[in-house]
Amino acid sequence: MSAPTPPASPPASAGAPGGSDAGLAPAAAELAAKAAGLRVAVIGGGIAGLVAAKECAAIGMPVTVFEAAAVPGGVVRRGEADGIVFDAGAESFATRGGHVRALLADLGIEGRIVDPAPGGAWLAGIPGVGAAPLPRGGILGIPENPFAEDVRRIIGWRGTWRAYLDRVRPPLTIGHDRSLGHLVRSRMGARVLDRLVAPVSTGVHSAHPDDIDIDAAAPGLNAALTRVGSLSGAVAELRAENAAKAGASAEAKRPGAAVQGIDGGMAVLVDALVDRLGTLGAEVRTDHPVTALERDGDAWLVHTGAGSAEGAGSVAGGGNPTDDTAPTAERFDAVILAADEETARRLLAPHVSALDAIPAGPSPRIEIVTLVLDAPALDAAPRGSGVLTVPGSHTAKALTHGTAKWPWLRASAGGRHVVRVSFGAQGEEPATAALDDDAVAALALSEASALLGVALDPAALRGSFRARFAQSQPSASLGAADRRAAAGRVIAAVPGLAAAGAWLSGTGLAQVVPHARAEAERLRHALLWG
Repeated sequence: MSAPTPPASPPASAGAPGGSDAGLAPAAAELAAKAAGLRVAVIGGGIAGLVAAKECAAIGMPVTVFEAAAVPGGVVRRGEADGIVFDAGAESFATRGGHVRALLADLGIEGRIVDPAPGGAWLAGIPGVGAAPLPRGGILGIPENPFAEDVRRIIGWRGTWRAYLDRVRPPLTIGHDRSLGHLVRSRMGARVLDRLVAPVSTGVHSAHPDDIDIDAAAPGLNAALTRVGSLSGAVAELRAENAAKAGASAEAKRPGAAVQGIDGGMAVLVDALVDRLGTLGAEVRTDHPVTALERDGDAWLVHTGAGSAEGAGSVAGGGNPTDDTAPTAERFDAVILAADEETARRLLAPHVSALDAIPAGPSPRIEIVTLVLDAPALDAAPRGSGVLTVPGSHTAKALTHGTAKWPWLRASAGGRHVVRVSFGAQGEEPATAALDDDAVAALALSEASALLGVALDPAALRGSFRARFAQSQPSASLGAADRRAAAGRVIAAVPGLAAAGAWLSGTGLAQVVPHARAEAERLRHALLWG
């Protein structure tokens, strides 16, 4: 564990004249003493809240994290079935920006980063075809060459010739298309949109292509279209540009380099963050939902009503667990809201009235059902690492063959198979919503059998785990970036208040982590220098 980092260096005027070294030590000591007297409450113990808490605790601020659930982590959580522990929520992180890798290195677990096994995904529910490997050489499912055999197999000759019209249509030179769906439909036709692009956008972003902002999902594609004159040509140019930027780096060449995971599962990151907070003297209180925020002069009163007495208490920082579930109120000098959007808006409503004018983003309800199977027929990974579905063709939107994708999971499964089946997307309730756990497991098994093309007998099911999520609006949704920026501005205008989480940063740890760090730094600076 590394030692707490000191506060940011004070300006020259804070020390001796001219900012000489003689004045820096007293100034640093003064700042350290000031930081130690500033209590910070972090509401929400997901990755955003834990990262923000770590940044404040690292300079000596007393920090308390309030988490409503029985365990911290949010969408990063463990599941267990038939003695196998696996990721029940987020199973990987995007490598772009290097932010998550840097966090893992800081926590001393960089050595546990792992790559997914090579092996592409499949598409299922293709009219007249059934299932086929997802074509390579595209962006967001948009093909670089519609005549490629793996593309033509899915869209047929009719779809191929319609897509070819993209080559002879004039480019849009004034303005550009924002909607991914509208752009693909107008340039390459319905078959490319419905059979290639929609499965990717629904499976990855939980949103239909019509609701995806192409500038957010594929920066530079519109500009390339204007230069090259066709969408397929723009895809080819952008792929070439990305390859040139990557150069010959090992990071770029490694299979699956766009995403990576952690040996033992992503919850290892949660464990490491909680351990670091304990080392820094911070406290993480689970089963402690915050019911209200109240202004108390320049400070805040955080009202809590603890959850179930079983499991309630402190999991870090030396506090004593308690079974006292009576509502309480504690005074803090600052608050970082790192809860989901619905909870955050409710708590902020009395204090950030301007937030009411900013519409909330849609929050798709997602369920992930993980199955442990004794099914030797899956040993050969018949559909690669997973399957995406053509919208409307299956009840499930996607499937991940976990033991085919992650070597660490395969090693721990002892010959069994771990398969994740995902339900729900933006604008639709998951088909599992009204079912009990047994019925959900049966439905997931039926869907897995259909998507993998293998008859899976109910006797093959060794165990299952069900996880429910309210997903923040996908980052690439039309208008999402503007809403996030507007909400961030009005929250930042309130003294002693910061907010983090996917509804403000965008979804995915590659966006959540740097945003949480930036919000914590903004609040630290305001408290120490404001």
